[in-house]
Amino acid sequence: MLKLEARANPSRAMSVASPLLALAITVLIGIGLFVILDKDPVRGLQMFFVEPLKSGYQLSELAMKAVPLVLIALGLAVCFRSNVWNIGAEGQFILGAIFAGGMAMQAGPETGRWFFVIVLLAGVVGGMVWAAITAGLRDGFNANEILVSLMLVYVADMLLSYLVYGPWKDPAGFNFPQTITFADATKVPRLFTGLRVNIGLVIALVMVAVFTVFLFRTYAGLKLQVGGLAPMAARYAGFSSRQALWTALLVSGGMAGLAGALEAAGPLGQLTPHVPSGYGFAAIIVAFVGRLNPVGIVFSAILMSMFYIGGELAQSRMGLPKSITGVFQGLLLFALLACDTLIHHRIRWQRGARVATARQEA
Repeated sequence: MLKLEARANPSRAMSVASPLLALAITVLIGIGLFVILDKDPVRGLQMFFVEPLKSGYQLSELAMKAVPLVLIALGLAVCFRSNVWNIGAEGQFILGAIFAGGMAMQAGPETGRWFFVIVLLAGVVGGMVWAAITAGLRDGFNANEILVSLMLVYVADMLLSYLVYGPWKDPAGFNFPQTITFADATKVPRLFTGLRVNIGLVIALVMVAVFTVFLFRTYAGLKLQVGGLAPMAARYAGFSSRQALWTALLVSGGMAGLAGALEAAGPLGQLTPHVPSGYGFAAIIVAFVGRLNPVGIVFSAILMSMFYIGGELAQSRMGLPKSITGVFQGLLLFALLACDTLIHHRIRWQRGARVATARQEA
């Protein structure tokens, strides 16, 4: 029978190369899928890996999709390094958009141009409030943060639907479930004329630098990571696991809320039922493919954005189903998990006699 044995010294080089190997496996399986679907595999791969990079406009769209993924994944990296499993970043993203949208609708014709800063801060608060519910239930009642944060995603979705179908519905919107279009003063400034990419790109790059310093150059970051890797050692050193829980979830929720605010006050310009876009779930893959490292997260977010854009192009130009994007995302995650398993374990064939002997000795 086959048996997994732990390696005494896992290869650090393979740990770094594992995401690249996972990508190669994803591409190979993708080629097989294109063949099964009777589509040209070369053209299919071109949709995913060439077309998103062909022009300045495509690059700007790539950046637009990468920004929320980077922001959310940075917050998730803090959680996962602290051994806090926040799976509900999508709900925190939605609440960030709701808080930002509610603030944006307060603006009038006389509102100053810098009001968008308040809108973004409101989004951060919204995400933190939603994450605080998970932290409070885990802290006070020892509730499982995986289940709580995940279930709150659906509560956030229902809350958004209630608002856009009810009290926040635009009275002049021809009965469509949407809010009024936000005033120009509340919208995030664009970086280039004619392109949708906005100041969110600058914010994301600044956050990458901030989180790199926080995680690897500060005492607070050390406490979080020690608490995640060795809880007993953390308690012995006097580090508070309760403080680590609240810090990780509030930081993660705030980053997801910021991403939601940038989405609502950026390309959308209003709230609709389509605000949930799956960024919160995709960012989990981004965080792990990026090895929970801020710099690695940037590259994995770009790759995931290429999957988003490539999936849309493959759907419109090749007639592939909309789910092709999720298929590639899932393949990448499972390929990475498989590669990581083989980094830390080796497969051994154990003969039947040895198995019987081991059972007798047990």
